[in-house]
Amino acid sequence: MQQFAIRHHSFGDPSEVLKLETIDQPEPKAGEVRVRLEAAAVNPSDYGMIGGSYGRLRELPAVAGREGVGTVDALGAGVDSVSVGTRVRFPGEDGAWQVSACVDASELLIVPPEVPVEQAAISFINPPTAYCLLKKMVDLQPGDWILQNAGNSAVGLSVIQMAKAFGLKTISQVRREELIAPLEAMGADHVVMEGTGWAKGVSEITRGAPIRLALNSIGGESATDQIKALSDGGTQVTFGGMVGDKVRFPTRFLIFNDVRMVGFWWDRYARRLGHDGVREVMQAVFAMMADGTLSLPIESQYPFSEYGLAIKHANQPRLGKVLLVP
Repeated sequence: MQQFAIRHHSFGDPSEVLKLETIDQPEPKAGEVRVRLEAAAVNPSDYGMIGGSYGRLRELPAVAGREGVGTVDALGAGVDSVSVGTRVRFPGEDGAWQVSACVDASELLIVPPEVPVEQAAISFINPPTAYCLLKKMVDLQPGDWILQNAGNSAVGLSVIQMAKAFGLKTISQVRREELIAPLEAMGADHVVMEGTGWAKGVSEITRGAPIRLALNSIGGESATDQIKALSDGGTQVTFGGMVGDKVRFPTRFLIFNDVRMVGFWWDRYARRLGHDGVREVMQAVFAMMADGTLSLPIESQYPFSEYGLAIKHANQPRLGKVLLVP
């Protein structure tokens, strides 16, 4: 049998190299299951993989996409640990933008039925990143302040909602004034506009309380402002570079304020955690999605046949995620 897949035979601009193709539908081998896609996310990191600039690339030709959710629809010989119809993470290592894929049953990440399918589709990269940024980088206590840019991104919205649940206070940087009210409605304690010199008055925002953690996914002047706002001994974690602008090396702040700059990449961190460690993180994420503590907006859904429109939409200013459905 044949199935649809969105693939690229070379690295480059997604609008130029992606094609909707038919490929053979895989059959599960002994110990494997086949998973049928329900919905897949369009992530900024997908562009890096398609363009050839990401930290880990697939062999060409490659199915695009890294994140999705599906249901088990076929079992290989000897599999009795899971049943047909179980909702699981779609096996994204081989590309998520395809109708079905096979994976070893021991590697399945089961999604609780209480988690809405649209939330599950976007739960495997951005929410665990946010969780680890808040829980694993700095020993934060209830009442502590944290700072982030790209507050309207999926990680940013996850940070806002998780921080509220953990008793932390947030300052979120944004570039569009119309984003302030929605972020505050989701629980943001304070939202600031980029380029307004807000860092100079940050002590008024926190009433003198220190800012111990800054989360940077943009770079450039936005990251520099964070460094200026951090308290002595504060840590800036960079996990993205949306604008690609260089960050001026903050010599003065590193010397006199003992500011620390580190990086975080969920893919590498997840490999270090192993399957059991990732399941532990995801259990915490799923619990928050199941009870509504964490709920991320969905901007739109597109069928595979309209993948070009989906990618174009995902590149426009928005608040929610764009999904692809087979």
